[in-house]
Amino acid sequence: MLIRTFEQPDYPFVQSIYQQGIDTGNATFQQTSKSWDEWDNSMLSHSRIVSVENNNILGWAALSAISNRDVYSGVAEVSVYVAASAQGQGIGKSLLAKLILESEKNNIWMLQAAIFPENISSLKLHKNNGFRQLGIREKLGKMNGVWRDVVLIERRSTVVGISNN
Repeated sequence: MLIRTFEQPDYPFVQSIYQQGIDTGNATFQQTSKSWDEWDNSMLSHSRIVSVENNNILGWAALSAISNRDVYSGVAEVSVYVAASAQGQGIGKSLLAKLILESEKNNIWMLQAAIFPENISSLKLHKNNGFRQLGIREKLGKMNGVWRDVVLIERRSTVVGISNN
């Protein structure tokens, strides 16, 4: 398995994996995968990676800004998706570990995610990569007419933005 930088021609595969996650009902509030322009505009231009084996993209990870204010320039939201056929093989773990390294190379000091409590595997993946639970945001949004909670988690870099001043 190779983890490499995402390239635009990868998007149809990324989009398909994204839709597989959406179809589970426990990956995101998003109901349909985004078009290339929507996805490209929603993600930071750096820290976009894919996992490839035998020329097949098995998963992807990327970061999105949480705000356009300068004070939050080092804080980003994590997205990690693995193809249904490739889950349970450590791909998510490899992607998230590499995404953390890429984020720090790009001066990101805080990573966060909001994960449905039902998505136990994603919560475990993040916890095993140094994320901690901050709390539960109850009834954050409606999905198909049902209020959904999310678990808010974060990971503080031990490399970037660690000054005590």
